[in-house]
Amino acid sequence: MRAIAFDLDNTLWDVEPVLRRAEARLFAWLQTHCPRITAQLTLEDMRRAREELARREPHNAHDFTYLRTAALARHAREHGYDEAMAAHAFEVFLAARCEVELFADVLPGLTRLGSRYALATLSNGNADLARIGLGHLFAVSLNARQLGAAKPARHCFERLAAELALAPRELVYVGDDAHLDVLAARAAGLKTAWMNRSGAPWPKDLPPPDVTVCDCLELAQRLSA
Repeated sequence: MRAIAFDLDNTLWDVEPVLRRAEARLFAWLQTHCPRITAQLTLEDMRRAREELARREPHNAHDFTYLRTAALARHAREHGYDEAMAAHAFEVFLAARCEVELFADVLPGLTRLGSRYALATLSNGNADLARIGLGHLFAVSLNARQLGAAKPARHCFERLAAELALAPRELVYVGDDAHLDVLAARAAGLKTAWMNRSGAPWPKDLPPPDVTVCDCLELAQRLSA
């Protein structure tokens, strides 16, 4: 084993409060700069518009950045604003999306692991590790927008291994989702680690991961880092 790759959302930080804050900040920006939109649409309406767009364009359903900016551009057009506002609005959202609070174990755990293994990330989301201040810790960082596909697609994991110049069996993938992370990584030939921060039971109908840990420090201990 030569490298460890991580999912991001709910593996290195709790994403739900991050997304709530980012949505609230986006909506406040729209209230100030595009009030006709917020007079007619709620955040829930905007979410449904993105879901509808993903159904109409399944080839773009993996790309959350595209879905959000394209939906915002449509809202602008329909309410009499320049579509260029979508880029500005998305920047407001993304800035807040990258204001994450790492779990306390993450930095010390990554430091220990990074002393022995190459580190990488693979995420379906659009968090920007450089903005977050973690980019320097990882040799490779990939997301669904870059790859043109989202987990659980096998291509995502194969590309991850290729970028690291490793065989899949030389790589451990760490994530919180049993299907998107553990089962998908195993199907692509990677070793797997389930990040089980909540102490939840592993689904009885699924084959278990190679390793189950509660945080990054336990992962470092289990992998002798």
